[in-house]
Amino acid sequence: MSGVTDPYPTAEIRARIHAGATMSLVGGGQELQFTAMGTRCRVNFVPPPGKARVTAEAVVDWVAAFEAKYSRFLPQSLVSRINAAAGGDWVPLDPEADRLFALCDQLVFLTRGILDPTALPLIRLWDWKTGRVPTDLEIESARSLVGWRLVEREPGRLRLPRPGMALDLGGMGKEYAVDQIVALLAQRGVTSAMVDFGADVRVAGPPPDGRPAWFIGLEDPARPGNAWTGLSVRNAAVASSGDYVRKFEIGGRRYGHILDPRTGRPVANGVRAVSVIAPSCTQAGMLSTAACVLGAIDGLRLLESAPGIAGAIVTETGTVTTKRFYEHVPS
Repeated sequence: MSGVTDPYPTAEIRARIHAGATMSLVGGGQELQFTAMGTRCRVNFVPPPGKARVTAEAVVDWVAAFEAKYSRFLPQSLVSRINAAAGGDWVPLDPEADRLFALCDQLVFLTRGILDPTALPLIRLWDWKTGRVPTDLEIESARSLVGWRLVEREPGRLRLPRPGMALDLGGMGKEYAVDQIVALLAQRGVTSAMVDFGADVRVAGPPPDGRPAWFIGLEDPARPGNAWTGLSVRNAAVASSGDYVRKFEIGGRRYGHILDPRTGRPVANGVRAVSVIAPSCTQAGMLSTAACVLGAIDGLRLLESAPGIAGAIVTETGTVTTKRFYEHVPS
């Protein structure tokens, strides 16, 4: 995401991230903290001797370029340009964007269509700040614009065929960024790292304090800020999804922020949070959100059917886990 000319507001985003970034020594390694992509980001790593600052700069540069290119909230981003061209011309893609949009195929396939990058028309209808509930007519109209199968893709270009269609990579972008930062750190000789972007986490190698594995707490949706259990992981990712923070209530009915694209409405199946352990953060994030939408029974089936996956689903009445979940819980 670099070149002689940059069509995206990367320099502006980089300056904003740098302005709030901090770096400190923690537990035998470096800890870089900053805000990006609308969330708090934390990167713990042990750099090669003398490479702490340049490694941190590389992390910030990559994240700034990624946000500038793919955020739907920035009018100059590639995603915003694609959305603005809906119903019109094709939009050219570079090889990196081609790969990312190809990953959307996997997102839709792995989640059985529960997560859909074209769901933005539905997302825009709901306002969790003001508590606005859209009408049935508005929802049905927006649903006609949702469906990844409608997107036209060819090597090097993409087109949204219907006016009003729009992309949002929020269902995978942050998790994808976590995986890419882990890869970037490995390329720079880092053998111990934890990347945490808004509680979507991936770790590589052992922690620098000598423990055999990293410890990651899972937040209790009934007591935000407290953990209901913790996981011991190494060379794996943990992602959690839930609707217990961003929500509103009207007439005793609760509306969380996770939408079911099949209905256009917030899920109301009793699930409060799902945590998934997977080889990559992208996969963990996909599956955790999909399980939230599917509900405890079908969500657990989805997790059990995915190779190399473990997870837990916290509902209003209890917790259900995959068979291998407790292999990751310290005794």
